[in-house]
Parts: sequence; structure tokens; C-alpha cells
Amino acid sequence: MTQIRARHEPVLFDEALDFLHVRPEGTYVDCTLGLGGHAEGILRRLGPKGRLIGFDRDPEALELAKARLAKIAAEMASQAPEIEFVGESFSRIGEHVRQASLDGMLADFGVSSLHLDEARRGFSFQANGPLDMRMDTRSGPTAEQVVNEMDERELANLIYEYGEERRSRTVARAIVRGRPVTSTGQLARIVASAVPPMKHIHPATRTFQALRIFVNRELQEIRALFEAAPQLLKPSGRLVVISFHSLEDRIAKDSIRAGLQQGIWKVLTKKPVTAGEEEIGRNPRSRSAKLRAAEKQGIGTRQ
Repeated sequence: MTQIRARHEPVLFDEALDFLHVRPEGTYVDCTLGLGGHAEGILRRLGPKGRLIGFDRDPEALELAKARLAKIAAEMASQAPEIEFVGESFSRIGEHVRQASLDGMLADFGVSSLHLDEARRGFSFQANGPLDMRMDTRSGPTAEQVVNEMDERELANLIYEYGEERRSRTVARAIVRGRPVTSTGQLARIVASAVPPMKHIHPATRTFQALRIFVNRELQEIRALFEAAPQLLKPSGRLVVISFHSLEDRIAKDSIRAGLQQGIWKVLTKKPVTAGEEEIGRNPRSRSAKLRAAEKQGIGTRQ
């Protein structure tokens, strides 16, 4: 676990904090704490009158982030802001945050290093582990239940919709024939046998993505966040989101565009911000990251 923290590097770190434009006395929410990389950046920019609220539905990630941020707060001593941790999904943010109380919200969608690097969590096809894929390990169906209990047609539709896999019917048929499927390694082999080799990605990439998104209701979560954000932000408060695939980014783009037309948002990123070659060299996972930012319209301007 210590090794995971040591090699964790938050994606588009400087860009995210620049667009968030943290004010020392402000109140900010990190909707996806993960291992606490972006939250640490916010924390260091806040003063004693500031407040940071961190959400994560993964109990393990939440504990790691707590330890990391507690250490930073101890270093800041009397200059440390107030910190609050919420062990729930960010779609429930409205239950914990007052309306028009936030100066900024940051969300880094998708999985964290903890999920991908720990085989026991069942997210990765690169190492054999149990087929779990739940971010919140306390509830909900596992990926194993989905691949073994869902009928072939539903499974094919799921893989097509959430994985954008054109060969979803072939993949679903192979999975059903290979039941029971109990590990990530077994599932990856089944999918690889049904899909021709690809140049740049593993054949199982899209199927694993689809299962992960379905199990964690990720797209529904993102939509709920965009619905809540305008009510929770103060005038001139900022929303910064980082997505890693087209389904996430499409929701972000469409939601911000709709808000622009309704007079809710001022768009700060005409095009999504992406990682530079230097960051991609250090952290290959940043290659697919896209950042979008918007500012809530209303009385008052940032100084």
C-alpha cells in the first residue's frame, strides 16, 4: 500500500488547480479523493479560514487519503484549514453540502491507482484477481455476478453501451460459453479469444471498462454531479472535471454546453485540456485525460 502511494501521481495536477483557482478562505470539495493527490494541492493553498471536503465511496481509499492529508495538516499547524471526509458517493453531495456554499468542486472520474494496481480489487486484466470491480466494497453486485448471472443479450448490450465494443455480441457469447467466470485472468483470456488482436490496447480493455462502469453506476453518478453542481456553487464558483474516456467526457461536454445555453455556466475551457508530452512520459495514464472547467454565472466576480 505504501508503494502505491509513493508512485501515485495525480493527473493534470497543475492545470486542475489553476482552473480551480483556490482562495485561502474558500470552501472546496474534492468529489473523488482517491489517494489524495489533488486534495493535497487544494489543502496546501487553503488558509486557516478555508475548508476542504473530500468524498470517496471506497473505504480503503478514504483511509489512505485521510492519513495523507492529516500529515499535511499537521505540517501546516495553525495555518491548516478545516477538513471533512465523507465516505459516500459524490452523487449524494447534496445531502452533505449546503446550497450556494462552495467556491469550487473538483472531480477526477474513473478508477484510481489503488484500483488498477491492486489485483485483489479485480479492476485490471493485467494481473489475475477476483472479479470484483466495486469501488464501494460494502454493497452492490460484483463483476463476477454480472458476467455469470446476466443473460447473453443483456450482457452484449452492456458491453456495447458502456465499452463501445463493436464485437459485443461475440464477446458476450464467449463469456456465456465460458461460465463460470471467476477471475480477471480468466475473463481476459475469454475476451481475447473472441476479439482479434489490437494495435494499441488489450482486447479485453473495452469489456473491462463496460463492466466497471455498470457495476459502479459511474455515468449515472456523473450526471447527478452535474445536476447538483449549479445549486451548490456560489456565484463565480468553479467546477473542474477530469475524464478518461469518451462516455465521461461526452456527459461533461454536453452538461456544460447545456448550462452555457441556460446562462448557468461560463465555459473556461473551449477545448478540453490534455496532458503534455512531459507528463505523459512520467505518467502514461495521463494520455487519455481530458479536463473541462466552468464557472457559475451570477453576481460577483473573482478577484
